[in-house]
Amino acid sequence: MASTLAPADAGASPRPAWRFRRPSVLPGFGLSFGYTLTCLGLVVLLPLAALVARASGLGFSGIWDVATDPRVASALKLSFGVSLLAALVASVFGFIVAWVLTRYTFPGRKIVDAAVDLPFALPTAVAGIALASLYAPDGLIGAPLDRLGIQVAYTPLGVFVAMTFVGLPFAVRTVQPLIAEIDKEIEEASATLGATRRATLLKVVLPPLIPAVLTGFALAFARGVGEYGSVIFIAGNLPYVSEIAPLLIVIKLSEFDYGGAAAIATIMLGISFLTLLAINLIQAWSRKRFGYV
Repeated sequence: MASTLAPADAGASPRPAWRFRRPSVLPGFGLSFGYTLTCLGLVVLLPLAALVARASGLGFSGIWDVATDPRVASALKLSFGVSLLAALVASVFGFIVAWVLTRYTFPGRKIVDAAVDLPFALPTAVAGIALASLYAPDGLIGAPLDRLGIQVAYTPLGVFVAMTFVGLPFAVRTVQPLIAEIDKEIEEASATLGATRRATLLKVVLPPLIPAVLTGFALAFARGVGEYGSVIFIAGNLPYVSEIAPLLIVIKLSEFDYGGAAAIATIMLGISFLTLLAINLIQAWSRKRFGYV
C-alpha cells in the first residue's frame, strides 16, 4: 500500500540561496572570521580612517581648495591619467607575454619567465636609477631616441615607462594560469568548424580570460598610482609637467604641512576607490556575461 505520509520537509520554508556561514572543511568559523575582521580593521581600515579624519580637520572647503590648486590638480591628473594608460598598455603586452610563455617552447623560456618577476624583486629606487640611466639623453636607449627628437627621461613619457615597467608583472601573472587551463582542443574545434584565427581569438579564447585581464589591469593601475621610487628618478619632478602626486605628498610632509599632505592622500584614496570599484563592477559583469562566474 502506498504511503500517504508527506516528506518531513514538505511544509518547511525553502532554504535561502545565500547564507552568512557556508560549509567549509576547516573548522572554527567564528575564530577565523573574527581574526579576518580584526586584521583587516587594524592593518587597512584603521590607518585609512585616521587619514580621512586628519584631512577632515581642514573641512570640505579646505580639501576642495587643495584639490583645485593648479599644482595639485596637475600632479593628480598626471598620476591617474598616466597610470590608466600604463595599465592598459601593460594589460595588452602582458597578455601577449603570458600567451608566449604558456603556449610556446623555446630556448631560455624559463629565464624569460623568471625575468617577468624582476620588477617585484628590485627595490623601486634601483629600478628608477636603471630606467633613468637607460632613457636619459645620453643613455643606451635615450640617445638614439633623442636624435629622433623623442625625449623620454624627465618628461611624462618617462613616468609612463616607469609605471608600465612596475605594472607588467601583474598583467602577466594574473592571466598566465588561466591561459594554461584553456584546452587546445577548443581552439582546434573552432578551426574545424570554419572559424578564422581572429574569430577564435575573440569568441573562444578571450571571453574566459577577460576577468583575469581586468584583474591584472586593476592591480597594475593601483601599483602605478602609488608608485614613487621608480618614478621620481626618471620623471624629473618638474611642477606642472612631470610631478606626480605621491611626490607632492612627500613635499608637503617635508614642509610640515600635514593637513595638506593628508588632503592630497585622501583625494587620491577617493579617486582610487571609485576607479577600482568601477573596474570590479565591470569584472563582475563580464563574469556573468560570458558565463564564467
